Amino acid sequence: MSHVSPVTDPGPLCDHQLAGLLARRVGQLLIDVRQKAWSEGCPQHQVREMGDSAAHSLLVDCLARMRPDDAVLSEEGDDDDRRLSAERVWILDPLDGTRDYGVPGSVEWAVHVALVVNGVPVAAAVDLPAVGRLYGTLQEPVRGGRSTRRERPVVITSRSQWGEAEHVAAAIGGVVHSCGSAGVKAMAVVEGTADVYVHPSGLYEWDVCAPAAVAAAAGLDVCGMDGSDLSYNKVRPVVPGLLVSRPEFTERVRVSLTR
Repeated sequence: MSHVSPVTDPGPLCDHQLAGLLARRVGQLLIDVRQKAWSEGCPQHQVREMGDSAAHSLLVDCLARMRPDDAVLSEEGDDDDRRLSAERVWILDPLDGTRDYGVPGSVEWAVHVALVVNGVPVAAAVDLPAVGRLYGTLQEPVRGGRSTRRERPVVITSRSQWGEAEHVAAAIGGVVHSCGSAGVKAMAVVEGTADVYVHPSGLYEWDVCAPAAVAAAAGLDVCGMDGSDLSYNKVRPVVPGLLVSRPEFTERVRVSLTR
């Protein structure tokens, strides 16, 4: 895209509102970029590059105007060490699930926007543009997420990481499903279409921060795969995997992971 229209300043917003606004606006931009690229016959790799670039540019430009004193850590940006001494840091994944974004018909991609203060998430939003759903920390908590009655609980994981998920599923009498995008998987538990999300290997902070914060705000149990609390804005911005669980399954899941 040669030109990205700026977000019109809507006036004073709290951090929760700003996270939601930016995630939704970037999601719509990504829809527009993808449709235009496909109409012009762009190959998938170019569609992905265009989406990553446009989404990152819009987010950092908006934050520079609307929160000029805050630092930024973005998957698509250069890491500025000054963030390490900043109290407030926005952690961004402008396009989570880039691979799927370039595939016609795929809905398994997301926009992550989160704010951490002294390493702790205080506001976040995850937008799933292809299905028109926005989730955020500005909500009434639904303890354990939205319950969906089904015969067997669902454990969701990445397409390439079934081992631990199958172990967890066996412990709770469940079945394993897989898809792309950490945001999509975490929001499946928030929405109630899955019960546990297991990602056994390390993840970057931008993959995790917004989905984990939104899931916690919804009343779900959230931690690293080793049971540790998640912290952010570290020198090496990674976390030890991710577990998002409905509370009624958490104890059995954790026990199964320590065996």
